[in-house]
Amino acid sequence: MSPPSLIEAHSNLSETAPVALSYELFPPRSPAAAESLWTTIGELESTDPDYVSVTYGASGSNRDTAVELINRLILETTLRPLAHLTCVGNTPEELAGIIGELLDVGVRGILALRGDEPKDGSAPASGSLRYAQDLIELIRRVEQRRSALLCAGKVAVGVAAYPTRHPESPSEAHDVEVLLAKQRSGADFAITQVFFHSEQYADLMTRARRAGVTIPIIPGVMPLTSLRRVTRLGELAGVAPDPRLMERLASADSDIERRRIGVAATVDLANAALDAGAPGIHLYTFNEHACALDVLDKLALPRPSRPASRLSAIARRQVLAS
Repeated sequence: MSPPSLIEAHSNLSETAPVALSYELFPPRSPAAAESLWTTIGELESTDPDYVSVTYGASGSNRDTAVELINRLILETTLRPLAHLTCVGNTPEELAGIIGELLDVGVRGILALRGDEPKDGSAPASGSLRYAQDLIELIRRVEQRRSALLCAGKVAVGVAAYPTRHPESPSEAHDVEVLLAKQRSGADFAITQVFFHSEQYADLMTRARRAGVTIPIIPGVMPLTSLRRVTRLGELAGVAPDPRLMERLASADSDIERRRIGVAATVDLANAALDAGAPGIHLYTFNEHACALDVLDKLALPRPSRPASRLSAIARRQVLAS
């Protein structure tokens, strides 16, 4: 029998390759929200994700709270934070200081975002950055200056990708060109905005790969259990949710039934993305763990084995918290 070809060997490896798992959190807005969030963090930590992303308010409106949350995640948990950072309205000097602050507390992953334009229509401050690719290049310059402090290591830089046309974009093709520009500026991976139809992630992958995008593109999936939240995110994304799902959520007799319907729909979306070659799943939790864990249970993702010391650290925290 002849040995397997390289293509066959690669295929066999792909079938058993671990799938990345991550969650999104946002800084709490009140003491009560903080208490609830830390309950969620403990539950999510028990699943041993690869990282958790921490959002950052428009124009850095909650920067201090976000940095405080990131610092606590590093000091008090086994979780690895991916810090969101927006650039609109900030100068390179201001942003370089924020990047340095994040690196100083131990962050080694940054999600570089443009951020929302000022809602009042005012012009950006003179000299402020305008695009995510400019922020990526700035992160790389700060990284280079701190190479010795990082032990010549590398900061992982993520960016946003859009399965459907960005509301401010002229076309889906333009969105892919923007993603390609981010890659050329030094992005390592992308996380998609929410999507509602199973074919949308596969379509994005086809368009992106044909255009020359080679970085991993991770599907961002939200538990589709809240009719109000799905409606609102559909408006923000400029794409209509599946009308059949909306009808089923609206006609559900109870919250339990609504949750069952939404979790099943979310699992279908995630599995469709995995079938299309997704390297991982990023769950938008809205600081709630129950539905996210329901989705995770039904996905049964192949996960990498972890050192016993890391897993025992999680177990120790659970005992201490009980």
